[in-house]
Amino acid sequence: MTDTTHEAAAVEVTPAAPPPAPAPRTTRLWRGVTPWLFLLVPLALLITFTYAPIVNMVAYSFTDWDGVSPELRYTGARNYQEIFTREDLFRVFFVSGYYLAASAVQIVAALYFATVLSFDVRFRNFFKGVLFFPYLINGVAIGFVFLYFFQDGGTLDSVLALFGVHTDHAWLGTPFSANTSLAGVSVWRYLGLNFVLFLGAIQSIPGELYEAAELDGANRWHQFRYIIAPGIRPVLTLTVILSISGSLSVFEVPYIMTGGATGTETFVIQTVNLAFRFNKTGLASAAAVVLLLIILLVTWIQRRLVPDDKVDLV
Repeated sequence: MTDTTHEAAAVEVTPAAPPPAPAPRTTRLWRGVTPWLFLLVPLALLITFTYAPIVNMVAYSFTDWDGVSPELRYTGARNYQEIFTREDLFRVFFVSGYYLAASAVQIVAALYFATVLSFDVRFRNFFKGVLFFPYLINGVAIGFVFLYFFQDGGTLDSVLALFGVHTDHAWLGTPFSANTSLAGVSVWRYLGLNFVLFLGAIQSIPGELYEAAELDGANRWHQFRYIIAPGIRPVLTLTVILSISGSLSVFEVPYIMTGGATGTETFVIQTVNLAFRFNKTGLASAAAVVLLLIILLVTWIQRRLVPDDKVDLV
């Protein structure tokens, strides 16, 4: 018998380990319940301060409640019909058009500055701070600053006079100039937010892609078109949704500067006036529901047209 045969005979066959015993029923129950215990408080707060008020708002929108009386009278869809048929109430949709146009300008400008400052540019940290600083200022303070900026003989007229342009134009005196001025303030204020979102997305793109593109002879435009644009598509989609919803819910700056006068009343200003000035809480609730549905519809359309697909650049 050879040595190999002796070694094979000496090998002991170890039996397979028995399968682990199943966990007790109580342990399995606690494992399933534990995540919900951690979510109990956040869900309670979310339901109490978000979903319950939305349900109440929808219920009030079908009544003529004045916000004070304990009695509620059901009026059906009359409030919604009034919103879309009364000219003074429907006009706010046209005012939102100014802010939608401003949002487009804002996104294009933010994307341009983020692309330029993502490369090696002199004083780029300084320019980053300049662009983002307006977003840190309180909206009420911005309203008062630009109220003096656009008033007759104010800062804007003084600056124009330095260049030999003398005008007695009331910047907040007509609906077109007032809404254009307010939309310009909105661009200045929120440009920094979009800029930071775009800049973070661009800087997350691997640097090796730029090096490979430069070796292939790609210029800055080609790098933007084939590397940056596909890489920041999810952030771009998010920015568009935020800009559209923000355009429909503008409040602080126009309320401080004009109070909704001169044809500058926005959707939120109108809702606040209906609820607290004219005591038409039912009609104001219907307006708030319409605004919520518009934002949800825009978000759904945006997600359908530009699906959030995963982009693999490497």
